[in-house]
Amino acid sequence: MKILYLKSVGSTQVYIKEQLRDKKLSPPCAVYTMLQTDGIGSRDNSWSGLKGNLFLSFAISLKNLPSDLKLESASIYFSYLLKDILEKLGSQVWIKWPNDLYLQEKKIGGMITNIVKDTLVCGVGINLVDAPQNFEKLDIAIDIEELLEKYFKNIEKKTSWKQVFSKYKLEFDKNQNFSTHTNNLRISLADAQLQEDGSVMIAGERIYSQR
Repeated sequence: MKILYLKSVGSTQVYIKEQLRDKKLSPPCAVYTMLQTDGIGSRDNSWSGLKGNLFLSFAISLKNLPSDLKLESASIYFSYLLKDILEKLGSQVWIKWPNDLYLQEKKIGGMITNIVKDTLVCGVGINLVDAPQNFEKLDIAIDIEELLEKYFKNIEKKTSWKQVFSKYKLEFDKNQNFSTHTNNLRISLADAQLQEDGSVMIAGERIYSQR
């Protein structure tokens, strides 16, 4: 994994996509910064980029993903691999379906995934040192280079979706007091039933992550 550090950038997502398009970078590769001025969040919302927090995007060829990973659930898969590393470092972080990193009842970060030709591009934001109003910051101090090294080593293992999902589903009940968005509507997760492919069934409707 080639990793680039930028002192500041508008959006790591936009930057890495441009570099891939212009063939200046090729997967697997990653770009991160501590100062992002025009970040992209879920549902094309902006992600507040307070200085000192982590803003990361990485790209992996689709052919190098686990064979049983459904692409609609890629955000769950890569969020969980990150959560696994943070937990081992001492954090109490958990994942709100499908891709948000939470501490208790407040969001500390999240992930978006999208496909560009034959490549999966993932964007991650984590509040490390500061958080906007109604958000929270990570509950442990970390060395970013150490975190990225451990995270990408975790990714390179190509752990199967089945193995990741078997752990992820054990804490899914934490979602009961929260909601999600689909088709621009807010929907309660109180009665959501998690499916083996990472989707949820709510009132008879199957919903996949759109992030």
